[in-house]
Amino acid sequence: MKIENKTFLITGGASGLGLATAKGILEKGGNVSLIDINEEIGNSLINEKTLFTKADVRSEEEIQKAVKATIVKFGQIDGVINCAGIGPPKRVVGKEGPHPLDFFQNVININLVGTFNVIRLAVNEMQNNIIDNSGERGIIINTASVAAFDGQIGQAAYSASKGGIVAMTLPMAREFARMGIRVMTIAPGIFETPLLASLAQEAQDSLGKQVPFPSRLGKPNEFASLANQIIENQMLNGEVIRLDGAIRMGAK
Repeated sequence: MKIENKTFLITGGASGLGLATAKGILEKGGNVSLIDINEEIGNSLINEKTLFTKADVRSEEEIQKAVKATIVKFGQIDGVINCAGIGPPKRVVGKEGPHPLDFFQNVININLVGTFNVIRLAVNEMQNNIIDNSGERGIIINTASVAAFDGQIGQAAYSASKGGIVAMTLPMAREFARMGIRVMTIAPGIFETPLLASLAQEAQDSLGKQVPFPSRLGKPNEFASLANQIIENQMLNGEVIRLDGAIRMGAK
């Protein structure tokens, strides 16, 4: 699929990986519809090629509103890139007792259920797209994490949520094949995101040194570059790509 003049719905689009992906698409002549809860930053990004809707990915009503607004402004949705998510650490049994159940449920609801919610509502509209010259109607790109495969202590909730995203990639790709819609997932390693930016530089450098090569944190524009390549390469479908510099996380 060519990016130029196509429209992409991006969750978590006001910062980090989502914002970098949006900028990459805009540079190639595409349109972006950003979904985020950060209204101040989101509204500052609006222009003729960019739409912003404040919405919680867990809300059917709010995501449906964002989908409709995107279609009204740009005509249709050609792709969805799910970057919204949270990753707070907590042990299953810690000094304060057992892991609060609502904490676990919240991580699952935002990362996994929220991703599913956006996909189901967007694809319901995307299936009506006119097939392009390559036989495609659309593309879905989800964001998992290397924690889906080698999560550390304290990442039970996060790893479960990202593992769920990995697990639903292939069945969705198989289901949407008849529609001409591809489904892919990127599993980033340690990247420069707002969450990591809050850490001291010494801590960031220490994390970067864990990466075999290049021995540094990943940059959001590298995630964006891979997203662009997935969009443009039609044979990429039903797969999870680790974007991690060969890191394999230890237990701690």
